[in-house]
Amino acid sequence: MPDVLYWKSLILGVVEGLTEFLPVSSTGHLIVAGALLEFNDERGKVFEIVIQCGAILAVCWEYRARIAGLIRGLGREPLANRLALNLCIAFVPLAVLGLVFGKQIKTHLFRAETVAITSILGAFVIFAVERWYKRKGSVRIETVDDMRPLDALKVGIAQAFALIPGTSRSGATIIGGLLFGMSRKSATEFSFFLAIPTLLIASAYQLIKERALFSAADLGWMGVGMAAAFASAFVCVRWLLRYISTHDFTLFAWYRIAFGIVVLWTGYTGVVNWAP
Repeated sequence: MPDVLYWKSLILGVVEGLTEFLPVSSTGHLIVAGALLEFNDERGKVFEIVIQCGAILAVCWEYRARIAGLIRGLGREPLANRLALNLCIAFVPLAVLGLVFGKQIKTHLFRAETVAITSILGAFVIFAVERWYKRKGSVRIETVDDMRPLDALKVGIAQAFALIPGTSRSGATIIGGLLFGMSRKSATEFSFFLAIPTLLIASAYQLIKERALFSAADLGWMGVGMAAAFASAFVCVRWLLRYISTHDFTLFAWYRIAFGIVVLWTGYTGVVNWAP
């Protein structure tokens, strides 16, 4: 049994790292992977929070110089103060709605079928926004430093849609950013930065709340999952930054459709039992 837990944690860690910062929904993929691995009970759900921390640390490492500069410049440098304020503003909508509706969403929507449907619907949103974005031609916000508080609020409202499993937090913030006048790079980087307070605070809250589910004996296999998430997320973040310099996000839209169809088909035909 311990060996099985190590393998499951490794697989889930890689899934988390590869999907957390792409517009494909890490939560949705973990719901599906957890069901396939039969690790979708309460401990499994809390473990997803642990490996999420590994993915966040990958972003912190990739942007360590920028983050250190932000911390040093707080209260003294206008750009640092603006970015900190924008992150706080963008964090609020999801935090408030998550506290109010989080329990109901987890109870009724954390299902593979929901993930499949929202994955497909999100793909059509990406197609529509990309088509509009290309027609528009110019952008108003070239870098994260150009954002105003109102821009941050708009992106924060977009991020709140990620409470619905399968929507994708990264997808909502990046595509929302494009819709609100941001360049691909600035929308992607702000999504990365926003992930740090959003996911760290959410993770800390859940881990403290559910700490009784784990013991010191679980540290080994949990550490494997966290390390796998860190490594795969680090590779994925660097790849995505290179990819968006010459490509749009329609590839991910096609993937979302394929992913959603596979989940619905396997459930409908009985190949996989997607019962929660």
